[in-house]
Amino acid sequence: MAHLPRMPARYGMGIVRPNTQDHCSVDTEVPDSSNLGESKRGLSGSLAGDCRALDPKTRDRRSRAQGKRIGTHLSLLVNVCFAASALASGQSNYRVVAVSNGGTISGTVKWSGPAASLAEFPVTKDPAICDPESKKTVDLGRLIIGPQAGVANTIVYLKDISSGKAMDLPEQRRHLDQLHCRYIPHILLVPQNATLQMESSDATLHTIHMEGAASFNLPFPFTHQITARAMSTPGLVTLRCNGGHVWMSAEMMVVQHPYYAVTDESGKFEFTDVPAGTYQIVAWHEGWVHSGKQQVYDVLSQHKIYRPVFTEPKTWEKSVTVTPSNVSVVNFAISGK
Repeated sequence: MAHLPRMPARYGMGIVRPNTQDHCSVDTEVPDSSNLGESKRGLSGSLAGDCRALDPKTRDRRSRAQGKRIGTHLSLLVNVCFAASALASGQSNYRVVAVSNGGTISGTVKWSGPAASLAEFPVTKDPAICDPESKKTVDLGRLIIGPQAGVANTIVYLKDISSGKAMDLPEQRRHLDQLHCRYIPHILLVPQNATLQMESSDATLHTIHMEGAASFNLPFPFTHQITARAMSTPGLVTLRCNGGHVWMSAEMMVVQHPYYAVTDESGKFEFTDVPAGTYQIVAWHEGWVHSGKQQVYDVLSQHKIYRPVFTEPKTWEKSVTVTPSNVSVVNFAISGK
């Protein structure tokens, strides 16, 4: 069996830690604490000579630049954590009860107004695997609008429901594949304490990095080998590839009740067996406006690469009243405004 190259300790976003003595020390995130010492020794050793040779003005400039990068990374982390906690709120203490004469909520999420201008991204790694049709670029899949203006990959959910039917979310939303350097499906729904199963159909190294309500960094060096992790904390989880395929992204919602749905290109959603009452219903979309780029590292080559960055997710909220054995209709119209 061929041996894979040894995985470097550094991965993901570079974390800059200013050193009070030379203002040049750099460290990075590592998958676990067992690699921390090795990462520090390797990086500080390779930079020590250069740092000692710098004049005071150059050191001061580097120190200020490092401080700005710290602020950027901390801001990203705070946004992810805030989004995860906000999505988890209003869902705690859910109780499973027998629902008799429950109502139904159905509706659509549709695009309104001029079509949005969507960014494509160059295929910069493994084109034979990631770009089998030789298009040179990839649609980032952030906004999918169907023939009848339905908006796919919108998560619709009841925000403030405290009791109802047992969990019955679709199993296929708990299984993630990596195919042609894309995450399939793009939106995942996993019940709290249930297991997310992951695999790769691509004969290249992918590394799934999760941020938010779950934090994992999982390599996939072989095809069709299942890796599973339990999702114990409710909230939003962002998934990206740290293996150099910077256009890959997906979103996962870890949920505490079954009244969640992901729209397809028709934009339709439906909740059945909803207890009578008045609820807040939310449509959540990850966002589609390309706002810049973020410097990261390829875990295998250790080369600097740049990942696309998008604006914050968007939400729309309405009130809905459910009456026994009746259908309540809620439609969302969203646009680029």
